Order: sequence, then C-alpha cells, then structure tokens
Amino acid sequence: MHPYDHADTTFPAYEPGDPRPPRRNRRPVVIAVGALLALLLVPVGVDRYATARVESRTAEAFQEGMHTPSAPEVHVRGFPVLTQLAAGTLRHVDITAHDIPASDTTGPLPVSELSLQLKELKRSDDDREALARSAEATALLSYPDLSDALGLEISRGSRPDRVRASVLLPTGDDITVAATVSVLSGNRIAFKDFQVTGGLLPEVGRVALSRVFERPIQLRNIPQGLRLRSVTTTEGGLIARLSGESVTFRSDDGSRDDPVRDSVRDSLRGDSSYGNA
Repeated sequence: MHPYDHADTTFPAYEPGDPRPPRRNRRPVVIAVGALLALLLVPVGVDRYATARVESRTAEAFQEGMHTPSAPEVHVRGFPVLTQLAAGTLRHVDITAHDIPASDTTGPLPVSELSLQLKELKRSDDDREALARSAEATALLSYPDLSDALGLEISRGSRPDRVRASVLLPTGDDITVAATVSVLSGNRIAFKDFQVTGGLLPEVGRVALSRVFERPIQLRNIPQGLRLRSVTTTEGGLIARLSGESVTFRSDDGSRDDPVRDSVRDSLRGDSSYGNA
C-alpha cells in the first residue's frame, strides 16, 4: 500500500473548475485604505477652511476700504495655505473688485472693474501696512464714467488708441471729434491729437474742446505703488494696465485705519483666527 493512500482528506481540495474560489478577508485592507484617506483628507479640509477664512476676511476688508457696493472675488493660490500663513507671506493672491467709486479723495473717474494679481503679500515690519512684493493689475474704465468725467459723450474710436466724442452744438448740429489716449507720469491718462472728424466746429468750440482734452485724468482709486503702463480702447471702455513693486494696501491718510491693510496684516499674523483654523 502506498504511504499516502490513508492521508487525511478532511480539507476539501480546490478544483480548477470550481466557480467559487476561496474567499479572502479584505476587511483589514479596506480599513487601512480608509485610515490613510482620513489622514490625507483631514489636513486638506483644515487647509481649505483656513483658505476660505482668509479669502472671506480679505474680501470684506477690501470692500470696506475701497467702498465697493459688493465684496470682491478673492482667491489665495498655492497649497498648503497654512504653511504660508505660518511663514507670514501669501505667495499668490488674486482679487477682482467691481464698481470702485470715485470721490473727492480718490479721483474723478470710477473704476468699473479692477483685477489684481499679487505676489508675496505680507505685512510690513512696523505692522502698519500690507505689502505685495509685486503686482499686476487691469482696470476697466467705462465710457459712461469717462463721459461724466470729461463732460462729453465718449465712445470707442477707429483705432485701439483713439476715442470718439460727440458734441451737440446750440445750433442743433452734431459734431464728432477724436483724440488719442496715452499714458502720462503720475498714473494719468492723456488725450492728444484732438481732431474734428465730422461736421463744422466753430473756432470758439474748437478752443473749448481743446481745453477739455488737454486736461489729463488721474487714477487715484487704486492701490498705492501701481504704475500705469498702457491704456487701450475696447467696446466696453478703456483698459488700463498697471504694474508695480512694493504695492501698499493702506488708506490715503496714513493716520486713519485701513481695513484692507488690517485684515491682510491680521491674516498673516500667527495669533490670527486664520492661523488657528
């Protein structure tokens, strides 16, 4: 007799044709994967909460400081944000604000939309300002607002650097004129090369319009440190492009509290609620 003829056969043999292979317990694997996901998602959730807090508070403060009717859109880029807050510098911050009003202290021309791209935003050493190492900005100046500022009906001209103005004379005649827009130092927009393009304009009217176009418009209701680089015409208005270094967020009067400065400053301090998020 063969020595294996009487082997214990209490364990069922697996046949290749059996449609049900032996089951393996996958529960430990599922638990391990779930625990790993929890370890990964909890820090992400905390970081997103802190990001939302920074964005919300900055938007609220910007609205108060710039007197906009609605809060701007604020986006803090880069992950994780908590480490940026701990270091005291936000690497990239994008802000888009609408309807920044003009007043006696901010200038004669409102800004319909201002888009800011800030790099390395942090508080100053004396804790009185919020500073961006550099910034790029685009401002939209609508034709209705430009018309109110100049006292003429302004629209887009025949070229990207020209505007058109319509003038109704006391005689009922409609005159059209054109001027070239350009950049002057001090964040000023100039209107040059004034020309009559339609109708007959009396000399007295020509002199009056020349004086209107000779007066540049200065942009004041923008963050300090931005410099006007170019201006072009579009269907919706003038597009002003600005950039600068050491762009400062504070009020025109340094003695007054600046909510924008204070909010960004607080968001970058270790004792702020953002850092505790």
